[in-house]
Amino acid sequence: MKAVVQDTYGSADVLEVRDIDPPVVGDEEVRLRVHAASAGIGDWHVMTGRPYLIRLFGFGLRRPRARVRGIDVAGTVEEVGGNVTRFRPGDEVFGTCDGSFAEYACARQDRITSRPANLSAEQAAAVPGSGVAALQALRDQGRLQAGQKVLVIGAGGGVGTFAVQLAKAFGAQVTGVCGTSKADLVRSLGADDVIDYTQDDFADGTRRYDLILDTAGNRPLSLLRRALTPEGTLVIVGAEGGGRWLQGSDRQLRAMLLSPFLRQKLRGLMSVQREKDLRYLAELIEAGELTPVVGRTYPLSGVPDAMRYLEEGHARGKVVITLRTL
Repeated sequence: MKAVVQDTYGSADVLEVRDIDPPVVGDEEVRLRVHAASAGIGDWHVMTGRPYLIRLFGFGLRRPRARVRGIDVAGTVEEVGGNVTRFRPGDEVFGTCDGSFAEYACARQDRITSRPANLSAEQAAAVPGSGVAALQALRDQGRLQAGQKVLVIGAGGGVGTFAVQLAKAFGAQVTGVCGTSKADLVRSLGADDVIDYTQDDFADGTRRYDLILDTAGNRPLSLLRRALTPEGTLVIVGAEGGGRWLQGSDRQLRAMLLSPFLRQKLRGLMSVQREKDLRYLAELIEAGELTPVVGRTYPLSGVPDAMRYLEEGHARGKVVITLRTL
């Protein structure tokens, strides 16, 4: 099968499309014929091995432990393991796995769910990582309540486009922060207000929010706190910038250390893939309350270009790798 293989850490130039053996299905797994996979900034971090801290958490110290990149996936079940009871060959599913930038990939049965009938494979592949992160940030960490005022920073990106829609579905009043080119998109997702960060400062003291989701950049905690209500909640979803060892993740650590001494609640997010959350998102999609935003698509051979685009830091919605033509 063809797959995007990486033998060493580095820039997008280390990625190569090669012919390798298909993965062998485990007892708790299904083997998928991959139709689409999405690429996110997390894939870029694993590709580069930065921040260096991630190498200590199972990704490999000197070279990547897993040679095939890609996590989010949508495809057709072709083979099931001996202990799999929820799926059978022919089922259309989406979720997460190891090595989705390939013609075939194996996924655990508790990390996939049935693909909604009103979604293409490309749209479904855009959902798992970013959709679950947005859901857990709002519901679990932010404990969002109907009627609250929510600020989504990075509202036109992968997590942000889901967060705006989910916050509206939960009954919140939503303001999105984005660049000029994404303002119309964010409005179309249901945002009540849009702040163009190139023109206005959301932390100028004139507006306060019950919940802030920071999905982009590396803004100082002091600035973010100025835009919070006295007992508001800040949830930091990832971080960019900073040094090679921590690359902004120290901001989450500082937020959690500072939070016990404040009335405001400062939290970081380490999202966990759960099948029940995928099902919940699928139900919202089927009900027409949530629609994935696919900004760009690339063929399997275009994965290096997709990674370069993500590195620029201004991706619109989700970046999807399509394998339908293989």
